[in-house]
Amino acid sequence: MVRWWAIGLFFTGANIPLLGVMKDVLHIPWLIATLISTEIVTLLRFPLNDRWVFGYPRPTWKRLWQYHVANISSTVIWVSAANLFPLLGIPHLIGAVLATGVSVGWSMMTNFLWVWRKKGTQQQQASSPKSPKTRELLPKE
Repeated sequence: MVRWWAIGLFFTGANIPLLGVMKDVLHIPWLIATLISTEIVTLLRFPLNDRWVFGYPRPTWKRLWQYHVANISSTVIWVSAANLFPLLGIPHLIGAVLATGVSVGWSMMTNFLWVWRKKGTQQQQASSPKSPKTRELLPKE
């Protein structure tokens, strides 16, 4: 989980200057710049998460697609929450921070429980009495 957070924080920091270059140097409209930078950061974060955080030897198109869905849904949650909290009387900046917490929580759930969930490995090890570690504990025949 520490690696997942490290990658997320690093690319959050890298996204800010990327946005600045696109908006101030290349004069790309803000909406388009945010969409482009989000996609660039998503594509750069994916292989790092796939290999370094979750230990897959090679990325797959399926996980990349799932990662995009997870990121989009997290963004929708953030925008919705950031706009809902002020309607509930919460100051907008505090609402934005609270929305970030909700969004990051959702992102963690989708990343760890859906995109990169190891299917069946825990169940197989628990039900297999002949796993290497269990064999060491069994009496010799």
